Amino acid sequence: MASSPLALRIANDIVAQIGMGELEPGSHLATEALAARFEVSRSPVREALSILSSKGLIESRRNRGFFVLPPPSGNGANAIEPLVPAVDEPYYLFAEDWLHDRISADQTEQAIRDRYGLSRAQAQELLLRAAREGWAEPKPGYGWKLRQVAKTAEAFEAIYRFRAVIEPAALLEPTFCFDKRSAAALRKTQERLASGKLEGMAPAAMTAAGAEFHEAIIRMSNNPMFFQALERANQLRRLAEYRLKVDPKRISLQSLEHLQILDLLARGDNLEAAHLMRRHLSGALASKSPVIHPRHESI
Repeated sequence: MASSPLALRIANDIVAQIGMGELEPGSHLATEALAARFEVSRSPVREALSILSSKGLIESRRNRGFFVLPPPSGNGANAIEPLVPAVDEPYYLFAEDWLHDRISADQTEQAIRDRYGLSRAQAQELLLRAAREGWAEPKPGYGWKLRQVAKTAEAFEAIYRFRAVIEPAALLEPTFCFDKRSAAALRKTQERLASGKLEGMAPAAMTAAGAEFHEAIIRMSNNPMFFQALERANQLRRLAEYRLKVDPKRISLQSLEHLQILDLLARGDNLEAAHLMRRHLSGALASKSPVIHPRHESI
């Protein structure tokens, strides 16, 4: 029996966490905690864990659950490849078609099935994922509506300018509290990315690590309005960034700046951290915008 698209996506996400070193050998994979993390029921999580177990990446210990195994043949964690690299291909094709205006804003599940050769379950998962990421929504009656989000250079740049306002401001909130435990986990991931040794790491895992860093930092403001605003902004920009090729040098530079921000916050120098955050976001926009939206390209 074929694995469900949702279970495959969860399995790949777990593999990415193993490859990034976020889940080390011996780590316990609790079904309930994973279900909460991925905002799904326990059934697809159990299916995903079964897939990983069959591939020899994790093991089931009687009455104890699933645990991460050391990488095969003594390889480092970042030698682990995604289990099913092609699982996201229809989704990326769907995103590209929308970004390039090859499809209309009004869509039906059947039209998606026909265009991308998907089963009903696969089409439903594709549309639900687009909805989770903020660029599709079910219509009140029948069908789906695709949202404009960051389809233009101007919209994409507006998102970064907005982030350059709220993220530094969040660091200066009177309720800001530096979370040492969260910071330690962030540092571990960012040090791996800053090292430039990215062979075998899934591109999606690298870009997700950047979003997770910024969301974790803004959450420390203890002002939910800031976090909700950034979460929404990240959803809106994610669609445009699917076309962005991962540049190891850019990832390494941005991760070094992430580490500098962590160092400043750890010392309690939030004002300087806020200044660096603004420069960091301005630099990220300068490096990404011409790549994602070349000025001569009409999208």
